[in-house]
Amino acid sequence: MSSGRHRRATARAGLWKGLNPAMALAAKGVVLIFVLATVRDVDAAGAVFGRIRDWIEGTLDWFYILTVCAAVLTCLFLVCSRFGRIRLGDDASEPEFRTSSWIAMLFSAGVGIGLLFFSIAEPLFYFDNSQAAGYPNNPVADLAGAVLLDEQRAAHAMRITYFHWGIHGWSVYVVVGLCLAYFGFRRKLPLTLRSALYPLIGDRIYGPIGDLVDLLAVFGGVFGIATSLGLGASQMATGLNVLLGADPGVVTQVALIAAISLAATLSAVSGVRRGIRILSEWNIVLSVVLLGIFLFLGPFEWLAGFVATSLGSYLRHLAPMSFWIADGPGEAAWQNAWTIFYWGWWISWAPFVGTFIARISRGRTVREFILGVMFVPTGLVLLWFGVFGGNAIHLELNAAGGVGTAGIMELVRAANYEAALYATIGRMSDLGWLTWAMSAMATLLLATWFVTSSDSGTLVITTFLSMGDAHPPRRFRIVWGLGVGLVAAVLLLADGLQALQTAAIAAALPVSVVLLFMIAGLLKSLAQDGSG
Repeated sequence: MSSGRHRRATARAGLWKGLNPAMALAAKGVVLIFVLATVRDVDAAGAVFGRIRDWIEGTLDWFYILTVCAAVLTCLFLVCSRFGRIRLGDDASEPEFRTSSWIAMLFSAGVGIGLLFFSIAEPLFYFDNSQAAGYPNNPVADLAGAVLLDEQRAAHAMRITYFHWGIHGWSVYVVVGLCLAYFGFRRKLPLTLRSALYPLIGDRIYGPIGDLVDLLAVFGGVFGIATSLGLGASQMATGLNVLLGADPGVVTQVALIAAISLAATLSAVSGVRRGIRILSEWNIVLSVVLLGIFLFLGPFEWLAGFVATSLGSYLRHLAPMSFWIADGPGEAAWQNAWTIFYWGWWISWAPFVGTFIARISRGRTVREFILGVMFVPTGLVLLWFGVFGGNAIHLELNAAGGVGTAGIMELVRAANYEAALYATIGRMSDLGWLTWAMSAMATLLLATWFVTSSDSGTLVITTFLSMGDAHPPRRFRIVWGLGVGLVAAVLLLADGLQALQTAAIAAALPVSVVLLFMIAGLLKSLAQDGSG
């Protein structure tokens, strides 16, 4: 396969040395136009993107569902096929990172703040039956007759949580990452999204089609990271309020975004082997410690049974849940607000998360890559949600004033998701110092997750703009690392983060189309691989 043209697409001297000037200018221009248009009239921008998102969710929900299912089936087929022996690199290549570091980086880049932001709020939302959001909290449980706030409904709540955070989402990351690693390391093409289309369109990947595909990935990365910074800053500000009595308002949140962006930029500049790897490994250590405290401070025996029961229910109902399309208006509103939202969110993040996963996976086999990315982080995520969400549900089931009166679910009903975690911590122990220590650990973990998600995203954005250079120029890592933080801060001040989040979900539609072409290109190329 040809690999020379992409080198000529980057500037060899001057201000843009190492980057594709046209793509870099286009990316900056579109991001600037979006920010200015949103800040100028936040309500109008939110309404426009909201209408686009409503149309996608109401008209193309089936397409998102089938696209994600296609990713799952592709992964299962490849891991069981003869193609699983193919190495992501030359036949004699060895993995660049040891397995423990590899898993740590997979977990940190692929999960981010969502693991803490939704770990309490989402299971409790599905456990609730108040319909405070204007639609059923859990139509799947309602259809099964589990309408009372009891352990049966709690198991249904955790099953749906597992569904949204389980193998479906990670399979999307697998497909994108596998395509990029295969074409980048084995077929010697640029480590960018366009390369997966080479079997279908050949050298035209170096033209406008390839530029457009990579720009979609850049926009998804910028908007996704900026949204996460905004959401995470609000939860961290809540944590600082609990710990130090700090004002959790906008000023604190902007300061947090600035600090996180600076740390993430420094980490991205230091590269994968140093900053990103070390921070990811610390993430795992902190996560295991906090998980252990939740596990043993909570009702251990009840949690063990609850997690096992919920996981078994998730696996038994995996196939019917995968293809279920809501019928009535209430069910459809719930599915659009949660399942279709999540599938869009996973897809919109897939280009830059998949690229980072590919970047750290050179030398592994196709089978090892799929099993590692699809199942190891998924297992950790499901255990995390089971323990954290299970503790909150147990507190509500056994509240002194009756089921549902512990106060945590009330915060979720008011959409105060960021406070639900700290409320749960506050009710788990009567020891003030232990509550403070757990809150401090959770806040620190939020910060390190922000940094690892942001630094890996910055590295991927600059990799795309440098036409697949695994070590893009450091000055551009600084520009984009600080630039993404600036976008998040400006939109936070203008109250435009909701519009940004909606735009990111809407952008998942063209990415999902590209994803299907990537699957076709990968299967075609694997079939032609002589070592298969």
